[in-house]
Amino acid sequence: MSSPDLYDIALLFLGLAVLAATFVPRLLTNYPLTAPIVYLAFSVIAFKLFSFGPFPDLASDPYLGKRLTELGVIVSLTGAGLKLQRPLAWATWRISVRLLLVTMPITIAGVALIGWWGLGFAPATAVLLGAVLAPTDPVLASDVQTSAPLEEDFSSTRLALTTEAGLNDGLAFPFTHLAIALATVGLAPSLWLSDWLLNAVIYKIVVGGVIGVVAGWSLAKLVFSKWVEKSYQKHAVSIGLLAISLTLFPYGLAEIVGSYGFIAVFVAACVFRQQESTHHYLSHLHSFSEQLEKILVLGLMLFLAAYLSGEYLAVFEWYMIPVAVIVLIVVRPMAGLIALPGSRLPMEKKLIISFFGIRGIGSVYYLLYAFYHADFPQHREAMALVVTVIVFSILIHGLLARPTMKKWIPEQS
Repeated sequence: MSSPDLYDIALLFLGLAVLAATFVPRLLTNYPLTAPIVYLAFSVIAFKLFSFGPFPDLASDPYLGKRLTELGVIVSLTGAGLKLQRPLAWATWRISVRLLLVTMPITIAGVALIGWWGLGFAPATAVLLGAVLAPTDPVLASDVQTSAPLEEDFSSTRLALTTEAGLNDGLAFPFTHLAIALATVGLAPSLWLSDWLLNAVIYKIVVGGVIGVVAGWSLAKLVFSKWVEKSYQKHAVSIGLLAISLTLFPYGLAEIVGSYGFIAVFVAACVFRQQESTHHYLSHLHSFSEQLEKILVLGLMLFLAAYLSGEYLAVFEWYMIPVAVIVLIVVRPMAGLIALPGSRLPMEKKLIISFFGIRGIGSVYYLLYAFYHADFPQHREAMALVVTVIVFSILIHGLLARPTMKKWIPEQS
């Protein structure tokens, strides 16, 4: 009997992965465990028990990891945007604006200071650590986000966490580019400041936002037209496939013109959602996007487990554990609380919003993106530290999210 072909093994593995992504989240509904915890734990065990061959060093060969994490983030951004009731109203953004303008810069500065002054990383690498660990993650934060599109959910806490995770993934990009500039041209502001402000901050953000508005509006006019209503009203799958267009079209267009695709995708989903608040197509779109996201989450946890089982062990240092805890339990919560005075929220909601700054796949993407575009000192150590923070976030936030939300933040609060 001949040995099985690797391609056939891959197909079997893919089928099992899709099956697991379909049933595991539902099986865990009544338990504090979340699907990413289970995926990551079983994947690490599988990689330790069975030999799958050498894995690429993500820090030194970042292209494949960058692309995989990129796909996971943009699919999640579409789902986050479709969840929002009245996405263009000020009430939707009044809390998250504070988190984006105050909490995020403070977190970047705090983590960068820890990296530079506390750990001895080079300034460019320290700034990069701040940039990648500041944004919260839309991929792993579903348990603290708002409900599906047609479900009523007036929770200001869930709304703030959803909108923050949706937009800060794009707004972290200028600081990633700042770190790249520091690594390539040096520390002197005269070498990079004007180009960074005009290109990485103003042009890329504005153009990404405009493309998101135009793409979301155009696709909404098409999807909610009478012709589509008549032709596809019995074809939920066909309507669901439009979620892929809502993700890939604005992202690809924004990236082609050199702007931020993450911003374009989230804005497009928000504008699309704004055009029609009650249409049943929204449920099909969101459901399809959510199912695709679940499959990608499993794949990304496998990807993370492969790194944890290989290169990570050669680079890991014990100091990374207390640093991860400080980032998650001290830096982010303190930065969140600083932003929320005057928000008219009760203290328990302020604490929850500040604490659930979930770190995840977006952080890996930004890190690999930076490594792909510049050479950073201590890049392997930075990669291991970021992954340590993510693992602790998956465990700490994952175990506490459901019990906390169930007790303190019911859907209608």
